[in-house]
Amino acid sequence: MNSIIENKKGILHFDGCNTLELVEKYGTPLYVMSETEIVNRFNQLKECFINKYPNTRVAYASKAFCTLAIYQICKREGMCIDVVSGGELYTAIKAGYPPEKIEFNGNNKLRAEIELAVEYGIGRIIVDGLQELSIIEDVCKEKNKKVKILYRITPGVKSSSHDYIVTGKKDSKFGIPLDEDVIMKHIKDAIDSEWVEFLGFHYHVGSQLFDNESHLKATRIILELIKQVKGKFDYDIKEINLGGGFGVKYTDEVRKPYAYFIEPMMEMINDFYNELGVVPPSVVIEPGRSIVAEAGISLYTIGSIKEIRDVRKYVSVDGGMPDNIRPALYQAEYDGVVANKVDEEKNDKVTICGKCCESGDILITDIKITKTAKAGDIFAIFSTGAYGYSMASTYNGNPIPAVVLVKDGDSELIVKGQSYEDMIGNQLMAKKLI
Repeated sequence: MNSIIENKKGILHFDGCNTLELVEKYGTPLYVMSETEIVNRFNQLKECFINKYPNTRVAYASKAFCTLAIYQICKREGMCIDVVSGGELYTAIKAGYPPEKIEFNGNNKLRAEIELAVEYGIGRIIVDGLQELSIIEDVCKEKNKKVKILYRITPGVKSSSHDYIVTGKKDSKFGIPLDEDVIMKHIKDAIDSEWVEFLGFHYHVGSQLFDNESHLKATRIILELIKQVKGKFDYDIKEINLGGGFGVKYTDEVRKPYAYFIEPMMEMINDFYNELGVVPPSVVIEPGRSIVAEAGISLYTIGSIKEIRDVRKYVSVDGGMPDNIRPALYQAEYDGVVANKVDEEKNDKVTICGKCCESGDILITDIKITKTAKAGDIFAIFSTGAYGYSMASTYNGNPIPAVVLVKDGDSELIVKGQSYEDMIGNQLMAKKLI
C-alpha cells in the first residue's frame, strides 16, 4: 500500500479519510481521488524534469481523468494540459485554463473542435493526420488567426504492453508515418504555411510501460528526423514532445521513478545538441495515468455471494464494468480489500464481479479476501484513478457514480453522481412516429 492508504483499527483510510464514513456520506459506487497523491506526482516531475532541465514543460494527459477539479489542481501547480476532444477542451475552458498552456491531441479532430481550439487561442495543436493541416489552415484563415503546431510521428517502435495501448508501432491509427516521401512533403507544407507556426515533433510509444527502451529508440529516431529537416530545409525545430506512458502499480508491478525514463532521454537530446553547438529546443512530456492512477480508489457495497462448489466463489458488488471497463477491455488486473475488515486474514479466494448482465463483467479474478465477507460490507479497489471515471458509461441503466476529492482527512464532492432522472435527461418520448 502507498503512503496515503492506511489501516486504522481494521478500517481502510485513504488520504486521512475513513472510507466507511465516505460511503455513509456519499454512497456507493464511489470514486475517491487523493489530492495529496496527485500533487506528490507533480512535485516528483518538477524535481526530476522541470526544475532540473531548462525550457521544459509537463502537459497532463487529461484523458486519464478529466474534471473541472483536476484542471484546477493542474493550473495551481503550474502544469500544462493535453486534451483530445472538444469536450475536454470545453471543460478546460470552463475551468478557466490559460489557453497557452493547452495542447490538443487526437487522430481525427473534427472541424468544430479545431474551430474551438483556434478561437480560444490554445498553445499547440498536435497534428496527427495528413489531412489535418489543410483543415487547420482553412479555419485559421477564416478566423484570421495563426496557431502553433507539432506533427505527431509514428516512430515504428514496439513497446511491451497490451496491444490496445501500444501506439508507437508503424501499424497504428496514430501519427504520421516516417516514409520520406510522406513526412518530408508535409513538413515542407507546414514550414511554408502562413497560418501555422511549425514547432516540431511529438511521439507517444504506448502506455503502462516499465522499460525505457522504446522511449529511447523513439528519441533517437526523432533526433535523426530533426537532423534531416535541418539539412533539407535549413529549419530549426523549436519543440520536442516525448509523450508519456510511464507505468504504474496496479497489483505487483514495481513502478519505475520518472527519472528512469526522463534522464536518459534528456541526456540523449542534450548530447545531440551539444554536438551541433546550439541550445536544445523546448522539451515536453505528457504523463496522465502515472499522475492519477494510484491517486484513486473505488468503493463498492458487497451484495450477492455465490459459491460454486469446487469451481469458484463470486462476490458481487454494486458497480462493475460501467464504472471500470478496463478489466473487460484490456484484461486489466487490480488489487482490493474489504474496507471494513482490513485486519482479518485473507484466506478465501474469490472473484469480484459486477452487477451487469454480462459474463465479462468481472472486476478482479481470484483475489484472496477474508472468509467473513458478507452482503453490506464495503469493498475497495486500488489504483482506479485513471480511466475509471473517464471511461464510465450508463450501460444496463446504471448511473455514473460520484467522484470525491480527499486531502488530509477532508472530503469534497467534485462530480455529482447521476440520478436516474439525470441518466435519461436527454431522452425524449416520441410524439410522431409511435
